[in-house]
Amino acid sequence: MKLFKSRKTYYLYNPNTLNYERVYPSAKDRFFIVLRHLSIGIAIGVGIFFIMVYAVESPRESLMQKENKLLQTQYEVLSLRLNEALSVLNDIQLRDENLYRAIFQTESIPESVRKAGFGGTNRYEHLLTLSNPDLVVSTTQKMDMLSKQLYIQSNSLEELIHLGKNQEERLKCIPAIQPISNKDLRQTASGYGMRIDPIYRTPRFHSGMDFSAKKGTDVYATGNGVVTFASWKQGYGNCLVIKHGFGYETLYGHLDKFKARVGQKVTRGEVIGTVGNTGKSTGPHLHYEVMVRGKYDNPAKYYFMDLTPEEYDRMIQIAENHGQVMD
Repeated sequence: MKLFKSRKTYYLYNPNTLNYERVYPSAKDRFFIVLRHLSIGIAIGVGIFFIMVYAVESPRESLMQKENKLLQTQYEVLSLRLNEALSVLNDIQLRDENLYRAIFQTESIPESVRKAGFGGTNRYEHLLTLSNPDLVVSTTQKMDMLSKQLYIQSNSLEELIHLGKNQEERLKCIPAIQPISNKDLRQTASGYGMRIDPIYRTPRFHSGMDFSAKKGTDVYATGNGVVTFASWKQGYGNCLVIKHGFGYETLYGHLDKFKARVGQKVTRGEVIGTVGNTGKSTGPHLHYEVMVRGKYDNPAKYYFMDLTPEEYDRMIQIAENHGQVMD
């Protein structure tokens, strides 16, 4: 028997009848034929799907890629502009610290406060899942830093504006003259810093300046203020303290007599007492101290209304050459 195929129709030659007889497939054959065709169709469909998904961009995907590239470019530009803004802000901070605050003699803002970071290790964790997370996190950190430093600098400028408005009153209160008449500088006995104790003969820190003068010599308030203490104080003898405001205080020790009382307002140049030899003292003199925001400072820095630059240099030399104090 010979099998003959015509256009997917099968015929089988019958030698008995000498004719080709049509062969009809069984149900099983038809099932496998259909299954084969379905499998081929599914395979072709899946192949076309993957080609379309991974090889051919849809208009929407193409648009999204363009938008992503544009966003990345904008982030890079924003990062550069933030760098420029931080650089400008840094220049303002340096000017604020080294010029404005120096002029107004106010406390500096610590670098740890100006450049403080943000707490918490997970602050930017939610950004790490984004595409190009390093750029996004870096830009966000710069923005946070800029915002915080601007806030601190804004408060600093507000403080300086307030100080500027009160500058006239502040200048009246700064202890800016010598506490006794000392035009020829001969009364300068000892300066500020490490000196030899006149009694114990050991080095110690001298927190003020000593002015030698005759007993009864007038002692002047070096700036406007209010007397907050006028009594005996251990080591200082008769001692008077003036609170000038703006963080300034002055102390006058070893007085003979008081010419001002506690609570009295005094002005620069007003007589507040007389030189004496009370307390721990080796001879008639005035011990004078300047405190700025609770800390001792060199009184010689504050004689700018009383001395010329040449006289100031000479006073510094005289004070430095005296290794022993009088109290």
